Amino acid sequence: MSYTSILVHVDHSSHAHARMTAAAQLAVDQNAHLAGVAMNGIARYIYQDVAMDPTGMILSSLMDAADEAAKGATKVFDSIVGNVGVSSYETRLVNEDPASGLALQARYADLVVISQSDRDDPVSSAISDLPEYVMLNSGRPVLLLPRVGKFERIGGQVLVAWDGSVEATHALTGALPLLQKAQAVTVVVINPASQSYDHGEQPGADIGLYLARHGVKVEVRVENTSLDIGNALLSLVADLNVDLLVMGGYGHTRFRELLLGGATRSILDAMTVPVLMAH
Repeated sequence: MSYTSILVHVDHSSHAHARMTAAAQLAVDQNAHLAGVAMNGIARYIYQDVAMDPTGMILSSLMDAADEAAKGATKVFDSIVGNVGVSSYETRLVNEDPASGLALQARYADLVVISQSDRDDPVSSAISDLPEYVMLNSGRPVLLLPRVGKFERIGGQVLVAWDGSVEATHALTGALPLLQKAQAVTVVVINPASQSYDHGEQPGADIGLYLARHGVKVEVRVENTSLDIGNALLSLVADLNVDLLVMGGYGHTRFRELLLGGATRSILDAMTVPVLMAH
C-alpha cells in the first residue's frame, strides 16, 4: 500500500523550501504523483477591496502582485522536485485564499503537506489558522511540518496516539503507507481507564493486531500519567526519539471560528517532529 497522490502547499514563506523538499522526498519514497499548489489569494482580495475600489485599479494591482508571487513560488517548487528526482508532478495556481484553496484541492489527493503556523513569519502569520482549517475541512490526512528544522527522514520511528475514536482511526488508516515502511511503530494508549472508549482487558491490543495484519512492525504501550494528553505525547516523542507522530485531530469549525480539543491545540502549538493528523 502506498500514496498515489500527494499535495503540498507552495508559497514564499520562510518554511516553504523545507516543506516542498520533504514532500518531494516523500513522493519519491512512495512513488507518488506530487501536486504543488499555490494560491494567489485573489478571492479574498476581491471580497475585501472591491467595495472600496470601484475603478478596479487598486484591486488589479493587488491581483497582479499576488499572481507574480504565486508564480515565483511555483518556480522554486519546480526546481526542488527536479533536484530531488520526482518522476511525476504538476503545479497548480489557484484563485483562492490559502486555507479554502488547500482544503478543496486536498480532496483530490491521498495526503496534504503543510507547515505549522509561525507568528514570526509574515506570510505564515497572515493565515495563522491554515493548519487547523485544512485539517478540519479537507477530509484528508494532513502532514504538518514543524516551523523549525529539516526533515530528511519522516516515518522511520513512529508514535501513534490511540484512543479508539473516529478521528484516531482516520489518522491511523491515513498514515498506513508510512507505517508499513517504518522501522518501528509504537502505539500508545494514555490513561485508558479514564477514557470513554472501552479498550478491553488489554488496551491497544486490537489496534496492534490490526496493524500487524497490515505488515506493520508495532509495539503497544500503555501510559498512565498525570500530564495532559498533549504534553504526555510531546514527552514520549522526545523519550522515544520518534520522527513522526500520528494522531486524531479534534475540533469543530463554524465558519472560520475554530474550536479545537486541548491535545490538538497543544501539539499544533508545540510540535517538535512532523505530525500526521486527520479529523
